[in-house]
Amino acid sequence: MAKKKKEKTFSSFLNNPIDFTLIITIFLLLVIGLIMLLSASSPSALAESGNSYTYFSKQLLFAILGIIAMLIISKIDYRFYQKFYIHAWVIALILLALVLVGGKTINGAKRWIYVTETLSIQPSELVKMLMIIFYAGILVKNRDQLGKYMKGFVKHILMLAPIILLLILEPHFSASVVIIGICSIMMIMAGCKFWHFAATGATVGVPGLIALIIFSDYRLQRVITFLDPWKDATDTGWQVIQSLYAIGSGGLFGVGLGESKQKFLYIPEPHNDFIFSILGEELGFIGCAAVLILFAIFIWRGVLIAMKAPDMFGSLMAIGITSLVGIQVIINVAVVTSSMPATGMPLPFFSYRWNGFIYITM
Repeated sequence: MAKKKKEKTFSSFLNNPIDFTLIITIFLLLVIGLIMLLSASSPSALAESGNSYTYFSKQLLFAILGIIAMLIISKIDYRFYQKFYIHAWVIALILLALVLVGGKTINGAKRWIYVTETLSIQPSELVKMLMIIFYAGILVKNRDQLGKYMKGFVKHILMLAPIILLLILEPHFSASVVIIGICSIMMIMAGCKFWHFAATGATVGVPGLIALIIFSDYRLQRVITFLDPWKDATDTGWQVIQSLYAIGSGGLFGVGLGESKQKFLYIPEPHNDFIFSILGEELGFIGCAAVLILFAIFIWRGVLIAMKAPDMFGSLMAIGITSLVGIQVIINVAVVTSSMPATGMPLPFFSYRWNGFIYITM
């Protein structure tokens, strides 16, 4: 009797087929991101340090370290993290508390912990991943109660409350929005009712958001600026106006790689949150569309992996990580195109320092 050929299935962890589409997409985004960062950061780097490659060399270093970390972590069975999902929540609370106690205040916010004069850590970036692990674990454990309002929805939302409170106290509003978005998507995918979010959002979420804006001068100013950036074109509206000039001057094909004018100290720190506007200026609509298509492919493959995951924990981990990238891309592009009020949201694979929550200054 002939031996039955063993099928290679997606659910066999050690023999999983590599998703080359996702890998190629990630490397394309990383390479394009490094090229654009070199172009966008060179004037600022030259003005600040006398070296046009200052920001690029650091980003390249962390890109290499990120690739190495990816290869190492890919060998770890993701089910290992499920054992420590409660620990992830506790560690997240400790890290955010440490920021408030020992963090350094920069531009009115405490977001970084300086270990030494040359080494600093932004815990909120690590907290995003910790919350994905935590919610994947707790949603699997309580899967039978997720359809209930109090035991399913309210119980799990309350676990998020202390994390958001600590982030608001920093303040780090953009990180709060991202984490709420990630956890909400994971809860809906796990089985929580959508109407629970809609009803609670309308009665508690929206009024709470309005209160945060009204009682915070800088948030209120950002909303006012968003409504009419030209009202204060030389101050609060300056950055978004220059961003729109950059994107508009790019036209269909752009002015050419490295030929941006707005990066020459018009857009403040063009290598950070507003790097997409430099991309639009230099590579035009075609370049922007190509990058957004790559991000769409990333999200598509992430959702596909979540659908094919052998268990609920793996599925929720995949959808959480995919949501993390997708939400940040949507908010960043919306901000630089003046489609929503400005907030400090980096563009994944492009913005300076995005590749890691540890940052070495030189």
